[in-house]
Amino acid sequence: MTLDKNITDALAAYIIDSQQKEFDSEVVHKFKRALMDYVCAAITGSNMPVPNSLLEYLKQIDSSEISSVTGKSMKLSPLNAALVNGTSAHSLDFDDGHTHGSIHIGTVVFPAIFAVAEQYSSSQEEFIKAAIIGYEIAGRLSAALHPNVWKRGYHNTPVIGIFGATAAVCVLLKANKEQILDALGHAGSFSGGLFEFLGEGADIKRIHPGKAARDAILSAELALKGITGPKKVFEGKNGFVRAFADNNINLERLYLGLHTEYEISKIYFKPYPCCRHLHGPIDGTLELLTLNQIDVNNIDRIEVGTYKVGANHKHKEVNHLLDAQMSIPCAVALALVYGEVSINTFEDSKVQSEQVQNLINKVDVTADERCEESYPKHRPAIITITMKDGTEYRQYVEDPKGESNYPLTDKELEAKFVNNCLGILTKDEVDQVLNAIWTFENLENLDVFYINSSLQTK
Repeated sequence: MTLDKNITDALAAYIIDSQQKEFDSEVVHKFKRALMDYVCAAITGSNMPVPNSLLEYLKQIDSSEISSVTGKSMKLSPLNAALVNGTSAHSLDFDDGHTHGSIHIGTVVFPAIFAVAEQYSSSQEEFIKAAIIGYEIAGRLSAALHPNVWKRGYHNTPVIGIFGATAAVCVLLKANKEQILDALGHAGSFSGGLFEFLGEGADIKRIHPGKAARDAILSAELALKGITGPKKVFEGKNGFVRAFADNNINLERLYLGLHTEYEISKIYFKPYPCCRHLHGPIDGTLELLTLNQIDVNNIDRIEVGTYKVGANHKHKEVNHLLDAQMSIPCAVALALVYGEVSINTFEDSKVQSEQVQNLINKVDVTADERCEESYPKHRPAIITITMKDGTEYRQYVEDPKGESNYPLTDKELEAKFVNNCLGILTKDEVDQVLNAIWTFENLENLDVFYINSSLQTK
């Protein structure tokens, strides 16, 4: 196909133009919701094994003490703080996402701008604009390129997320258009992340957002130092679209509603700490339990139909937390046995219980034609439970709870924050952070979000 010859220039121009406008209160409210969900994910994930191991390594080589590490009483360089915080926020698979682009944006954009904003004492107004613009670039690019990047074995979150975070950092650094073009060019060379973690329980998946956040800062800083990058990184003969998507991009989606619609309004928030492809099957299963008297011990088989991308998450061998969080059979079995899916539900003792393991082996996941036709506009799933006596229960889910058209309310989002952060933070600290989020534009500074410097974590 013939590519638009001006993709990179058009996006750079958008980044410049958007800094001059005032975003309306509705868009700023969406920013606050995204911020709350990110901070929740970063705090709850900060004590998980992968970010802790990463931090132990970085402490040995980094004594710069510039940018805060969420949940820890210490600071690192902006690059390394972004790396750790992005990893923490993705360590429980509790972070926000964007269905059209199959990408986690918040865990790439927010770690990068928090680290840079602390270094340069950025204003609240600059921070808000940086976040909204970062979501815009990552959301539009990923939606225009999905599922083409995924089909080639790449993970959209680090591969495309880096461009959103780079744009956001450029806003904070007050980069001009030429520097933005260079920064996006650098991001194209730093872009990377394979989907090979799926089904292996490989820890590297947790690090993907942090890696992209770190490299986004580096991409922007190098550009401001005068190091040049390719000015047509997306559309060039050997550019990103060719290398990562085999020259397949939906240009109509890329530019649709530019300047009038905002991708930060299209993200979802997770009620369950696991891969988003599992949420439709979970919702359907829990709905069946609510509507019917189902004896899980008398289930003969369970069939889950969903779209092709989601159907890849059908593995039944679950030996690690990540395996469980990426497996539809495991999620459905846990929902049936425990009647809920929470952080505690994914404890290894529960996953490995005889009852759960027996049910996992009864779940078959297939690609359903009806569901495939709806994706990625929707994330549908069809759950059919057949009992040993032949009784059949079926539930169709068009979109799981948390999508922009079926959102978590502000109170539900607050409840997610409180339920998961309380115990890591005190009640007063939780209230302090929530108040700061809802009054963000009126804060004197951002210190409350640098958890280690103003709050004492438990």
